[in-house]
Amino acid sequence: MLILLPPSEGKRRPVRGRSLDLSALSFPDLAGLREQVIAATVEAAGRSDAARLFGVSAGLAGEVARNAALASAPTARADRVYDGVLYRALDPGSLDAAARRRAGRWLVISSALFGALRPADRIPAYKLSMGARLPGLPELAALWRTALRGPLDAAAGTGLVVDCRSGSYAAAWRPAPPARWVRVEVPGATHDAKFARGLVARAVCAHPGVPTTPEDLADLLPAGWVVGLDTRSAPAARLEVSAPAGSAVP
Repeated sequence: MLILLPPSEGKRRPVRGRSLDLSALSFPDLAGLREQVIAATVEAAGRSDAARLFGVSAGLAGEVARNAALASAPTARADRVYDGVLYRALDPGSLDAAARRRAGRWLVISSALFGALRPADRIPAYKLSMGARLPGLPELAALWRTALRGPLDAAAGTGLVVDCRSGSYAAAWRPAPPARWVRVEVPGATHDAKFARGLVARAVCAHPGVPTTPEDLADLLPAGWVVGLDTRSAPAARLEVSAPAGSAVP
């Protein structure tokens, strides 16, 4: 059982804490590639054309420049560093103890810098998306795709994979049989889609059972949601959700 999440553009910058320890992160098989991507990120952050390489506006140049200190910057849990709409809906800190344990086992966060993370992995705030073009490296989603296949295929096993990613992060790894892959899709504005996906991830972690089929996943969602399920779509089943207007974190 896995729940796949994207990172967030918004990140909470830790003010204290130990520096990054790559050997302590989940999915240790990724350590070598993580070192390469971090080194390329640090180097690119010091270039005069850094904003172009990172695909950001001049107003975000300061955030890019802080990438130069990734090795010494303080770290915090990934689920506290990521601070976007999806993570505010997920609100992992307010889950009860059993739900937090399930979240720790099931949640996997995609990352352009680290490949894949678990919620408790300690990371610094950083500025890097899958769309960045780091000198000396290929396109990042393609770079991670090969490296992620073994660790994430093993983590998924034969269980359900609830995919709340979007865009280029979804391209970095595709679940393979015998895993049961379900894409969570949300009509409407991007902000609403992120919020609804966060609520789906929270609902799965808060539920005491383990969904094993797309139908199980649809059945456990909070009452009042509009749910459409297409299990015939390929390569993944499609679960369409629409949180009721004014939804709060359940």
